[in-house]
Amino acid sequence: MLLQNLRAKIGARLNGDKEAGFTLIELLVVMLILGILAAIALPAFFNQRDKANDAEAKEVAHAAQVAMETYATDSNGSYVGAEKSDLVAIEPTLEDATIAITNTGGAATPTASGYRITITADTTENTFSVDNNGGKMTYPCSAKVATERGGCPSTNVWDG
Repeated sequence: MLLQNLRAKIGARLNGDKEAGFTLIELLVVMLILGILAAIALPAFFNQRDKANDAEAKEVAHAAQVAMETYATDSNGSYVGAEKSDLVAIEPTLEDATIAITNTGGAATPTASGYRITITADTTENTFSVDNNGGKMTYPCSAKVATERGGCPSTNVWDG
């Protein structure tokens, strides 16, 4: 019925008949439908943007891991003394990243056989880490806001 009335009004308008325009109720129904569609689509879009930013942080974490392994190869198999500037010298794309280098226990510096590299994502502020504990690699992550996990799974482990 509504669709028939709508067709009749559009047809009348196109034919130049005296009946013109839509009623206020019809316009409100269209606005309501558009609002519902926007409410469904926008949250999905924002979540994808967060996941993309987290994916970028994961890429940086992997690049930092490769740079750290290169650093150890160049310094006789030890991670001791590695700093962000050393990694940037090996991989210049790490310059703008927020990187923290510690050992897997959380102390200030890496040990001879292990390290933790932590990257913080720009927009979500989720953290993604690469742990090397004597050759055993793990990839922990943490979400800043528990309900907005982005690219950090609920298991708090991302796939390296």
